[in-house]
Amino acid sequence: MTLTVEPRVSDPRTVRDGSETAISLDRALVSFERRKHEPLVAVNDVSFEIPRGSVVCLLGPNGSGKTTTVNLICGLLRPTSGTVRIFGNDPVRQRREVLRNLAVVPQETALYNSLNARENLSFHGHYYGVDHHDLGTRIDRVLELVQLTDRQKDRVGTYSGGMQRRLALARALLTEPKALLLDEPTLGVDVHSRAALWEQVRELASQGMCVLLTTNYMEEAEQLSDHIVILDHGARVVSGTVPELKAMVGGRRLLLHFADDEAAAEATGLLDGATAPVRNGATVSAELTETREAIQLIRDLEHASARSSERMVSFEVKESNLQDVFLQFTGRALRD
Repeated sequence: MTLTVEPRVSDPRTVRDGSETAISLDRALVSFERRKHEPLVAVNDVSFEIPRGSVVCLLGPNGSGKTTTVNLICGLLRPTSGTVRIFGNDPVRQRREVLRNLAVVPQETALYNSLNARENLSFHGHYYGVDHHDLGTRIDRVLELVQLTDRQKDRVGTYSGGMQRRLALARALLTEPKALLLDEPTLGVDVHSRAALWEQVRELASQGMCVLLTTNYMEEAEQLSDHIVILDHGARVVSGTVPELKAMVGGRRLLLHFADDEAAAEATGLLDGATAPVRNGATVSAELTETREAIQLIRDLEHASARSSERMVSFEVKESNLQDVFLQFTGRALRD
């Protein structure tokens, strides 16, 4: 099954017909041999296509295969089977061509703290072969985009975490890539810096850039993504737009908070089959419908087990969100 993503470009003429494939994985599998053990399958038959002008988010708990998938796209790993293509090029065998079109913003900013912003960008531009006649203009442009023009002569060591993240984004854009890979781009930054980065990512996508991001912030995934791919145990378990994913788990859910994990586990077993319950620690989330409202469900639980109902601390009704989707399909919290 191929992931279909609608690009968000404001002028489709800037991206041919608006459907040029930027990143594609076709049944990609990565298996590591282990002595005296079965091979470890880190990515298992993963397929998706991302066109230019779109933002796609990879979500998954630790060990789900996100990092391995990112390494495949960057050319740091070769697939055991299947194919990976960046604008039609193999990221391992045609690395030079891929690096002309793909830029990466890793979790670690890896900036030179003793240099100022402009010096950092100049070093990066020379290293990647940006024409020196054009380099100054490009530096001006990316500094303006990330709103660091006024601080360009200050040492990077004096920057806040959010400013360093924005400079790392500017560095990636210096080579004018067609595709951008962001690995937890707002990790550890303040709310205002996060909002600024979100705005910049949306602007880049509207101009025709393909953006693939990983994040541990559900709000970030929901705000930025045209499509979301959820990985678990190396495989793609579900994908779609945010509304499509929410529809898969129902519109409203009842949250039952118990005194301990044991009581929650017992209640999950009692409710299983009728309400699609999902347990996260001492909290049980159960689907609500027009015919099964919150009070009726609680009464059903009381009837099934007085002991469980007595150990229930509180309850609340809430609209389904991306966290509910994640728990429904992986059974685990995002940072597990």
